[in-house]
Amino acid sequence: MGSPAVARRPPCHCFKGSDLKPVLAEAIANQCSIILVKDQGVYWLAERGERQANGRQKLIAYAVGCNPDVDAFDDWWALARNELGDDDFGEHFDPQSEAFTRIVNGEDDLELAATATHLTLRTVTS
Repeated sequence: MGSPAVARRPPCHCFKGSDLKPVLAEAIANQCSIILVKDQGVYWLAERGERQANGRQKLIAYAVGCNPDVDAFDDWWALARNELGDDDFGEHFDPQSEAFTRIVNGEDDLELAATATHLTLRTVTS
């Protein structure tokens, strides 16, 4: 008899609700989508957000462990690549969807799970 199959939970990224709230507020105020981005880190930003003098978006909510400003390159790059694949992407979401509304109105964090074909968002208690 072979070994029993073990169900593997899809990998996930966690985003702190306290980091997401200002990004969500900006997207709602500007009546635009919120974008999940994987390039130089993994992060959320408003589609039409305020920019700094250097052109960089002012409000960004990075995934825990995937912020190139604070996490070592090899660490965040490997985590992002292992969990979200090789390709860079930007995926638009409605900032007034149920999960984001729970974050704006509460203290929850956001968990992102990815498969080869789907991104799943769910709130988790902080």
